[in-house]
Amino acid sequence: MLNHPDGLTRLRYVVHRLRAPGGCPWDREQTHESLIPHVIEEAYEVAEAIRGGDPALICEELGDLLLQPVLHAEIANETGAFNLDRMAHELTDKLIRRHPHVFGEASAATSDAVLTQWDAIKRVEKGTQKEGLLHGVGSGLPALMRGQKLQKKAARTGFDWPDAAPVFDKIREETAELEQAVQSGDKVHIEEEIGDLFFSVVNLARKLGVESEAALAAANDKFVRRFHAMENHLREQGKELGKLTLAEMDESWDAIKHSV
Repeated sequence: MLNHPDGLTRLRYVVHRLRAPGGCPWDREQTHESLIPHVIEEAYEVAEAIRGGDPALICEELGDLLLQPVLHAEIANETGAFNLDRMAHELTDKLIRRHPHVFGEASAATSDAVLTQWDAIKRVEKGTQKEGLLHGVGSGLPALMRGQKLQKKAARTGFDWPDAAPVFDKIREETAELEQAVQSGDKVHIEEEIGDLFFSVVNLARKLGVESEAALAAANDKFVRRFHAMENHLREQGKELGKLTLAEMDESWDAIKHSV
């Protein structure tokens, strides 16, 4: 089985052996709960690889992510809760149900129509037709991602500005309110207004077709690159961060930011 020509069959066999008596102590200790951080970490590493654009790394990281559902299925199968085949069949059935414009007689000519139809079918499946439209948007999502998803769902009802121009006005309004909160010195109010400003910027990203989570991740990476370049630039001049004035560091930052 270690040399089976089918990759998924090999993977399932190896994971089974790792969990079996005489297998790997670490793998045998894992539970659904203990693996939660690994699922999250692997998903973020996939996202990082995709942004990097290296196909070999994307393949590797997707493989690491694939290990997680296979391992969870093996753990569940040991108690008879479910197995990988059941997971795959339930997923396939759900995809067929939620794409009646492909596998049935429904019509959905645009991506927006597909998403609206998907949400409607999902609410029927889960019996949440009487719940609010935003019910079920996962609170465990990163805040920027959740904010954008909430706004997208609300926009499908028509609760949305026609273009980006009013969003710029809203950002200016929220910035002014934040400045007033800072002047008041009320920490709770400041936090609230910063949240409102973030939410408005996320709304602008959505209106401009930008994923806010990806945009901030790219900005973080850019800051790291430029900061490291500034450190190297100063080091080459025999200078050291922490022993310089802000003006000196700004001068070095300005010297390298357009080239990194």
